Amino acid sequence: MHSLKKSRFANLLRHEWSLLPIYATTAIFFLYGPSWVKIHPGHIISIIHFLWLFAVMMIASFAVAHHAGVLARALKEPLGTLILTLAVTGTQTFMIAALMIQGSNPTLARDTIFSTLMITLGALLGLALLIGGFRFREQQINFKGVNSFMELIFPLAILTLVMPNFTRTGGDGAYSPLHALCLTVLSLTIYGVFLGVQTSLHRGFFEEYEDEGGTAKKPASFQKTEAFPSASVPLLFLYLLPILLLSEHFGRILNYGMHGGGLPLEFGGLIVALLLMAPEGLAAIEAATHNKLQRSMNILFGSVLSTIGLTAPVALAIGLLLHKPVELGLSAPSMILLGTMLGNCLITFVSGRTNILQGFVHLLLFAAYIVLMFD
Repeated sequence: MHSLKKSRFANLLRHEWSLLPIYATTAIFFLYGPSWVKIHPGHIISIIHFLWLFAVMMIASFAVAHHAGVLARALKEPLGTLILTLAVTGTQTFMIAALMIQGSNPTLARDTIFSTLMITLGALLGLALLIGGFRFREQQINFKGVNSFMELIFPLAILTLVMPNFTRTGGDGAYSPLHALCLTVLSLTIYGVFLGVQTSLHRGFFEEYEDEGGTAKKPASFQKTEAFPSASVPLLFLYLLPILLLSEHFGRILNYGMHGGGLPLEFGGLIVALLLMAPEGLAAIEAATHNKLQRSMNILFGSVLSTIGLTAPVALAIGLLLHKPVELGLSAPSMILLGTMLGNCLITFVSGRTNILQGFVHLLLFAAYIVLMFD
């Protein structure tokens, strides 16, 4: 028994070796981080600190996505994808909360939500459709599932990112306290209803098609005879904890770099979104390369929906509790780009089949987003 436990511990160390440098970095930044952040943003040492933190947090983010993916394969669709989505979005939400509490960027939540939307529906969705189109010419999609996502993403995106610019009591891209409270309750309620639809009432909407006739696959329920990957549960939290602990130091360096280095404020939201969406995006692209486009869409659209449905309420709640300004309204060019992206998603999937042309269009819109950020 003792040798068996020792063998399991050795296997754990061999496969989870990245825990050591991740937690070593966490300890080092807790000891020296507060003094390091005062270094001038253009200094080479400050750039090294930023890249160091970014690399370590990216490794931890990939590990979170890996262990969430292990649980996802055990629980099957759509519960599996939901686990992966909530793990990544929960990390993003906690990170934004930590940055908001210690920072002074009222547009951070807006920029992160918008960046997540554009990265996911532009770059990642475009790559998934492009690679899948090259390999399989056309891929079939369960339009009922995509349509269910879009029915919620469209109104929540408008209420969260556009409507604050046109309210009389708020204005300047910010909601009044009453409107913020109402949007928080509304977003959480709608997202809760959607989870019930996705996991129970209309589970078949989010499953792969089995044949060309449009017959949906029957749920492949988890077999109790299989060994449940119980080790992935604590490991998921072990990798998640350093991301949350390092968020404060990462946010300080990022905020100091933007304010002192002349970078646009939207760049902060882009970095946060990229840091946490990269592993989930790779999982979606990998699914598309194996002709599992529905799983890919569940991951991507689920990420967008959970980001809007969870991140905005948390940001507004922190703003109300700590009396911090939270600006959610987009600029006029960004609102046009948002409407174009959402409308293009409807056109892409309306036929139930996709090809490389749609992938190129989504990537084009993402390129426009990057250009407008630095204009």
